[in-house]
Amino acid sequence: MKVDDQQLKIFLIDTNLITKEDLEIALTESRDTGTSLEDVVLKKNLVTEEQLNKLKAYILGIPYVDLKKSEVDPDILKIIPEQVARQYNAVAFDKQGNQLKVAMTDPNDLQFLDFISKKTSYEIIPCLTDSESIKKALKLFQKSLKAEFGALVQEVGIKEGAEGEPLVIKAEGEAEGEGIDLKKAAEDLPVVKIVDTLLKHAILQGASDIHIEPEENDLVVRYRIDGVLHDAMTLPKMAFAGIAARIKVLSNLKIDEHRLPQDGRFKVETSDYRVAFRVSIIPVFDGEKIVMRLLDESSDRVLTLEQMGFRKRDFEVVKRGVEKPNGMILVVGPTGSGKTTTLYTILGMLNTPDVNISTLEDPIEYRMARVNQSQINAKINFTFAAGLRSLLRQDPDIIMVGEIRDRETAELAVHAALTGHLVLSTLHTSSAAGTLPRLTDMGVESFMLASTANIIASQRLVRRVCQDCKGEFNIDNETYESYSKSFDTDQIAELLKKEKIVSGSFKNNKDLWLSIKFQKGKGCNKCRNEGYRGRAGIYEVLEITEKITKLINTNATSDDIENESRKEGMTTMMEDGLIKAVMGVTTIEEVMRVTTE
Repeated sequence: MKVDDQQLKIFLIDTNLITKEDLEIALTESRDTGTSLEDVVLKKNLVTEEQLNKLKAYILGIPYVDLKKSEVDPDILKIIPEQVARQYNAVAFDKQGNQLKVAMTDPNDLQFLDFISKKTSYEIIPCLTDSESIKKALKLFQKSLKAEFGALVQEVGIKEGAEGEPLVIKAEGEAEGEGIDLKKAAEDLPVVKIVDTLLKHAILQGASDIHIEPEENDLVVRYRIDGVLHDAMTLPKMAFAGIAARIKVLSNLKIDEHRLPQDGRFKVETSDYRVAFRVSIIPVFDGEKIVMRLLDESSDRVLTLEQMGFRKRDFEVVKRGVEKPNGMILVVGPTGSGKTTTLYTILGMLNTPDVNISTLEDPIEYRMARVNQSQINAKINFTFAAGLRSLLRQDPDIIMVGEIRDRETAELAVHAALTGHLVLSTLHTSSAAGTLPRLTDMGVESFMLASTANIIASQRLVRRVCQDCKGEFNIDNETYESYSKSFDTDQIAELLKKEKIVSGSFKNNKDLWLSIKFQKGKGCNKCRNEGYRGRAGIYEVLEITEKITKLINTNATSDDIENESRKEGMTTMMEDGLIKAVMGVTTIEEVMRVTTE
């Protein structure tokens, strides 16, 4: 049940949708690039998506449906749950007796059709549609969710003012006769159901964070997926009080506190997943903004450095640093760059019965067996520095300090490394070489730093090319010139040849770039039509060698340290990312997005 290029070619000619000359050009490009004829004719705007889909439906002998101008009964729409509809780009839109019509962008997915038939007990009639129709239909789920909020509004007794404007919701006790009982609202079934839905959708979509943002008239919910924020839904502002109260109850926070920031935590456990939510609430102009970080605790699988994206040279440098009995291993980068995951992976390599591992974390993100993990609590003066002093009396072999934030913690960490401990920690700096001057600025003596540092790894996370819809392509002259303005294409070409990422003989480096088969996701239901799914790390790993030690002792600049390290074999994050783009892991545009500052 699939239209191949030969079938499409015949019907395109028979229906006179495009000229023979245009078709020949499209066929040639399809053969040269390895791209399907369908993708080529759409890219060249030789036919519209609607025209092509109608033709494909005719060839396949199934109906074509356009949902952009038609209304779908919400009860029929809900037969296929929203998360399933989004994942497979398929929505139920009509029902006659025991037959359920399902609009799909990929009616070839027989496994999905069989699954829906068994789950719903309906005979499924697949219909082909376009992506815009699916997007329009999916928005109807938000409308049904808003209807649930409408029921919430009715139940908690919030009514609109005389002019149709919602009344201001005040905390209980702010003014007699005004506002609502927040504790009661937090326990009302509609609020519980809506918050549960927000959390469940975030888990199923693989979000790392949920943002709930009150605006003047609306409440915006956004999910961060693969490092990028996406609008999930827009809800009525009047529902915010109940949602905020519910989240505060779950997190054991003060319900009636609206003026000060609050932090909390709670867990959601089912037979399918176990996720911890780290909650941060801060007052903003239109109310309180809520951000929840999702921490998956259901997976016991520990990643390896290779799975995280460390290439051979970087892996070997980290391994040498880890095998030393003392010293410092630092992982640096901005918030959300995967530093803590890297530290946990290294701890997994070190976690054997013959060593005592202790950690200081803020917060503890993942539990590790046989590791003594302590949670920082600044409210009672249990800081990184205070905790580190105590840990040194706990007979540790390995210490992980979640983050070096100040001079005192930095000096204590260096002291611990000097006295025979292996210390792991993180720092917020933009490059590996830039970490050394940063620590000296904090007050750490350069000679002590030179004596203790083993390795410094700087990292970012890039989105992976979706493996279900990836396709190969070659760049053209215009794209090559654009790349040349963004980075040194000659230098990268030499690196690709040196590391044998590419092979063959080329007239010049430009020909090398034009010969590379890059990969890019076309967009499918598995990746939310974005072409990316999952993330990988890009790294630069600086090994503190004898020459680097001498440079540190002479207070050399970060540029001098980086240049020497590159002579010794270090690749920068951008170079590592570009190599991975050539290897098909990610795209050059994604590498530039995360490395350009």
